[in-house]
Amino acid sequence: MSEYNKPLPPPSVESEPFWDGCKRHELLVPRCDRCGYHWFPPAATCPKCWSTDWTWTRVSGKGRVYSFGVYHRAYHKGFAEELPYALVVVELDEGPRLTTNVVGCDPGELSCDMPVEVVFDDVTEDRTLYKFKPANDG
Repeated sequence: MSEYNKPLPPPSVESEPFWDGCKRHELLVPRCDRCGYHWFPPAATCPKCWSTDWTWTRVSGKGRVYSFGVYHRAYHKGFAEELPYALVVVELDEGPRLTTNVVGCDPGELSCDMPVEVVFDDVTEDRTLYKFKPANDG
């Protein structure tokens, strides 16, 4: 594995189970045990019914591009060789929205409502990032 030269999100106490799931190539989000609502980022209570009873739940990893922006300037030197690149918000079929990248697609081909599915990138021995790619059925 080559050296990874981009910033990595630091896990917090609240997000550690999410990153552990990514390491296992599983996309996990909180799901309320009372009302069934899925959300992200993690929080102590369900944002819909305020229940404190919730479980980290594996989701399908399928969704659609909700929004995106294409960057033509590198704001961190680790991204310089990837210009232009897109920062994308994906809305999962289960509802939560995740900020991410779409791989296997030129930024000029991105469109809102484009179907995508999760892929995992083992960037270091200890860290796996989630990304999305165009869905095979889309």
